[in-house]
Amino acid sequence: MFLSRICSYLAKPITSSAQFGPSLAISILSTIFNTLAPTDSSRFHVFLGIVAVIRQSGSTVAFEALKPQLTAQLPTWLSSWELDEEEAQRLHLAVADAAQAAGDPELAQTHILQALQTIPAAQASSKEARDLAIRALTSALTHPAVFDFTPLTASDAVQALRSSDSTLFELLEIFTADTLDAYEAFVTATPLAGISGGVLADAGEALQNKMRLLTLASLAASTPSRSLPYATIAASLRVPAEDVEKWVIDTIRAGLVEGKLSQLRSEFLVHRATYRVFGEKQWAEVQGRLMVWRRSLENVLGVLRTERERFVRESLQAAAAAEEAAQGKSNDKGNKSGDRRQRHGNNQQSQQQQQPQEVAAAE
Repeated sequence: MFLSRICSYLAKPITSSAQFGPSLAISILSTIFNTLAPTDSSRFHVFLGIVAVIRQSGSTVAFEALKPQLTAQLPTWLSSWELDEEEAQRLHLAVADAAQAAGDPELAQTHILQALQTIPAAQASSKEARDLAIRALTSALTHPAVFDFTPLTASDAVQALRSSDSTLFELLEIFTADTLDAYEAFVTATPLAGISGGVLADAGEALQNKMRLLTLASLAASTPSRSLPYATIAASLRVPAEDVEKWVIDTIRAGLVEGKLSQLRSEFLVHRATYRVFGEKQWAEVQGRLMVWRRSLENVLGVLRTERERFVRESLQAAAAAEEAAQGKSNDKGNKSGDRRQRHGNNQQSQQQQQPQEVAAAE
């Protein structure tokens, strides 16, 4: 209790003083933190003080110095400190606030989600849970690099918004699985300024741009030919034809698709696309593509089998022909050798017959 009070005092340094300002407070708190045993739960209060000072000072340098510890050590610390849900949530929200103040919205979003996951199912409908769910949802919708909303839809607190903030939850469902047409129809019927106290009132352009990227990802994932004409993309994204390549490049940079632009044929050749949801329809698409690949492989195997049989047959024929030719040459050599022996024998016999005649002539 005493240490917690000291940390709370140090977390409110005199910001106008160079001598007693944030740097001195961080130095003292860091010394205390490192003095305590790694498993000492008092470290929790000291760490909260360090994060609070960094957030209040707005020092990017101090936050960057702390950031490696957040990614490498914080999970271990949380486990060793044995925090309850409320304390863990408090810590994650403190880190999220510090990250937001330091200009790191991605890390802030990560810790907001982790804070959301600490809410027990029994408290999912409480005011605190609702406020945190709205914060997490609006942060994810407006964040330019967040396209996977599965962690949000899996949260009991976010699911509770279905009753308390039905329009905001409907917007989440559109971003999870629907397209730009559904989004624009929704915005026409329900202005953003009227959703959950206007938390998205100024986010119209950002939401529309993100919806275009998600729509293109859905198009790429669902096209059976793996080829998207520019005209189809322009119509689906409601953009001029000359802007199609820009939106395709933005979608590739977002990691939602991979492919190649063909200016000559005015089409986008899809190599890979991210499925935003994976349900019965997506399984059917995968099954269809697997069947196409199977037929292609069967055709390839058929061609290989035919070529192999032809090769074996031609090899056997060539071997038989070579053997026959070799046997023919052997027979020819045998015949020629026999002829030579026969001629040699005839010559000897002729010479023997001539010798007595020569002797008789001499007498």
